Amino acid sequence: MTNSVDQQREALGARLRELRLTARLSGAELARRNQWHQTKVSKIEYGRIKPSRDDIHAWCRHCDATDHVPDLIASLENITTAHLEWRKVLGTGTKRRQHALVNLTEESEIIRIYNPQFIPGFLQTAEYAAGVLRNVSRFYRTPDDVDAGVAKRLERQQLLYRGIRRFHFLIGEQALYTTVGGTSVMTGQLDRLIAVTGLPRVTIGIVPATAEIPFAPANFSMFDTKIVLVEAITAELTVTQPREIKLYHQAFDTLVRLSVTGDAARELIHQALGRRRK
Repeated sequence: MTNSVDQQREALGARLRELRLTARLSGAELARRNQWHQTKVSKIEYGRIKPSRDDIHAWCRHCDATDHVPDLIASLENITTAHLEWRKVLGTGTKRRQHALVNLTEESEIIRIYNPQFIPGFLQTAEYAAGVLRNVSRFYRTPDDVDAGVAKRLERQQLLYRGIRRFHFLIGEQALYTTVGGTSVMTGQLDRLIAVTGLPRVTIGIVPATAEIPFAPANFSMFDTKIVLVEAITAELTVTQPREIKLYHQAFDTLVRLSVTGDAARELIHQALGRRRK
């Protein structure tokens, strides 16, 4: 996945150029057919300008590649939304970010979340959530509205109990040991995790630390098959391109096969609790 607007624009242009060459059309001929300025094709192909939705429809029509339109449109929309720096996302504090996640969850039927290092927000205690958000606020030097952010995160947790949507959480075993807020906070969080393993419409899997993962995982959240949010250190990436979403589903399914659930998952949580209580 590309990680900047310029790179994404260049990648989109390269794909359009490939379609043109496959159709054996010159840039000048494609521009003539669409009544464009003769330099427009090269500017799009080399990422100097961003095409419009109409441009993509016209391009694919003349290149006999209309089946590529949905994927290309998704790439186009991703250019302006896919890369949001955390300083911008959290610029007004953490509450607004939590509110956006509530809305996204309410509009989805199946939510799949993987986090290798931390307990997902849906499963956090208030104390653990406060610790996470406080650390985030300090690290990124953003406004401190931790209490409001925690309140919104706890409000979002109510969606676990309402409606017919389903949740599938995958947690790296390391998340059971990553310290947030000290031993008492972690003990309460692990107890909470055991309690929610029996919720209806909720599946919790633990990916053992010894699992052989065939890719470098980052924490990501999938909402149905329409959008994936990926959290990197500098920014949050929003994935809407169908072929990329498909790859994230493949990654999630791979992690599911590596994970343990039910009694085996609870045993790993109890082992982590035992370490805390010594």
